[in-house]
This record gives sequence, C-alpha cells and structure tokens, in this order.
Amino acid sequence: MTNREAQIFQWIMENPMISQEELAAKAGIARSSAAVHISNLMKKGYILGKGYVTNGPDYCVVIGSAGIDIGGMPHEALVEGGTSEGRAVWSLGGVGRNIAHNLRLLGIGTKLITAIGNDTYARRIIESCEELGIELADSLKTAKADTSVYLYIADEQGNRKCAVSDTRIYENLTANFVTAKMELLNKARMVILDTNIPEETIAQVCARCRAPIFALPVSVRSAERLLEVLDKINVVVCHKAEAEVLSGIRIHDKDTLERAADIIMEKGIKNVFILAEKGGAYCACYDEQFMQGRIGADQVNPRGAEDAFMAGVILGYMKHMGIRQMAKLGQAASGIAMEVEETINTQLCVPAVAERAKVEL
Repeated sequence: MTNREAQIFQWIMENPMISQEELAAKAGIARSSAAVHISNLMKKGYILGKGYVTNGPDYCVVIGSAGIDIGGMPHEALVEGGTSEGRAVWSLGGVGRNIAHNLRLLGIGTKLITAIGNDTYARRIIESCEELGIELADSLKTAKADTSVYLYIADEQGNRKCAVSDTRIYENLTANFVTAKMELLNKARMVILDTNIPEETIAQVCARCRAPIFALPVSVRSAERLLEVLDKINVVVCHKAEAEVLSGIRIHDKDTLERAADIIMEKGIKNVFILAEKGGAYCACYDEQFMQGRIGADQVNPRGAEDAFMAGVILGYMKHMGIRQMAKLGQAASGIAMEVEETINTQLCVPAVAERAKVEL
C-alpha cells in the first residue's frame, strides 16, 4: 500500500459512504486519480466491493514520542576520546512516531498523541504525518518547549554506542491531558504506549482505558514506569535489559530468560516478547513459550527494528491471530526494517510481511 493509498483507505474507513469526488477533494487530486487508487486498493484486497466495504482494522492510538534523530557514524572504528571521520545524518524519529509510521505502511488507521514544539522540527513532523495519514489532531502543540531530539553515536556497523535523549517536552503530556482524550482511546482497537511519557500519564491511561494496551519500554530507566500497571497491559515488547527491570531478575541464560517471562506474566501481562541480542525473540503467553528466530538475513541498520516488530505484532493481533503468528509477523517486519540505512523502510507493506512470515493475511 502506497502512502496515498493508505491515506485514502483511512478516509474510507472513517466514512464508507464517501464519494470519489469527496476523496479527490480531500487529497487534492483529480477524481480519475482517486478512482485509480480505489481500484488498486480493491486489487490488493483492502476494499471488498461497492459501498467501500473494507477488509481491514479500525484505528489504533499511539501515545508517545515524536522528534528528530541526529546521528554520527564513523567510516572506521570509533576513536575513543578523539574525533572520528564519518558522516552525520538526521531523520524523523521518536518511538511512538516510528511505530505509527510502520502501522500506516501496513494500512492500519493510526492516531498519534505526542507533544511537539513550535519550531522547524515540529513542522517537519507535522508535514510527514499529514503525508502518511497519521492523525495528529489530538497531540499537544506548545511553544513552551522544544521538540524532542535524540542524539546518538554509532559504530562503523551502525550499532548505537551511546546516545542522549532530550524528552523534556513530554512532561506536558500530563494525566489530565490524556483524561480529556479518553473517549478516543476507548473507541480504539488498541492503545500503544512508549514509556517516554510520564509515569502518572501511563497510570491514568491504564486505569481508565478499556481498549487493549500495548507497551514498548524504551529504556531501562523508563521501564520502571510500567511496574505498577503490568496487570493492565495486554502485550509488552522489550529488550533483555528492560525485561530484567519488569521481572526483577538478571537474565544470563535460557533458564533465566524463561523465568523472567514467567514472572512478567505472573504480574498480569498476557503476551510477552523479549527481543534477544542475536535477533531472535523470546515469546510467551499463558499457553506456550518459544524462541522465534530472525526472518531475513540482510542487516544494514538495526535501528527501528523493535518499532517495526511492534507494528507486525499489532497487525497479527488485529487479525485475531495467535502468538506464534504475531511473532512471525513481528520478526518479518523487523527484518524488512533492518534492510535499509533509514530507521523506517518504506517498502514495508502487508504483502511483503505476509510473504516473508509465511502467514496468510
């Protein structure tokens, strides 16, 4: 699904009786062009017939970060304590925004609740979300803080060695702010949290939201914000270090990995996905536990792999699939994400993920 098709598909899902003329006006294109996009959506199976009966999920809400990633990558091994020749790159980032971007590539209607400033970075985020069909209407726009920046240094293979994340703007995403959005959250198919937002905000969402809640802890420190609400979370995707925080034990082998997953589930989470260092994912629910290996061999850039993994898991969940199929879709999406230098691989789409995962969608 192209970005334009995803945008038109979202409008059709919101109003199945919308006319081609109305779609063309909203998109700023000719009616004949709108008809071509609709025909393509029908061929790809997203629209089943006249009246725009859709074959896809309703919207989900992502609450989390959206900012700018600025990175430095050396041509050769890093010079510790000195200057390394290399290149500087920037891209749109933020875990919440990245997940939302991946979801739109998979044709899933997405509303993003984040906080952005009144600056150049914010304008770039807004323009990109408009192009992708990510709805920002419920986000906070403030001139009192700067848009978030994530500054990192990578090694010559692209692996992050150190980073500084300026997330002060998210202090404005208060519990009172999200309380005013509760009707929107309760009507969503699911709500996805990244833990850059304040602990009291996470607690308020978990206490009052009736939709299934997915969580992606973005760091060891912020993972602690989930400890009091684990019984309210349906799915968690995390790395080993965050799993150690959630479980309270050290993970150093297969037995402790299994025990950590058990403990996290004992605290109330129904589905646990722990991303391993070598690319596998340890997956657990009440019925079974297993290691799902990597799907795909080419790895150009590991950044953004976990965001794509979460999007694949969400796709499977919205299709009412079991944990094994969700894990395969997650690993397939993650593998596609890692094949390009950018954090987001725009070639991600439902047919590509389904084919790679060998899962029928």
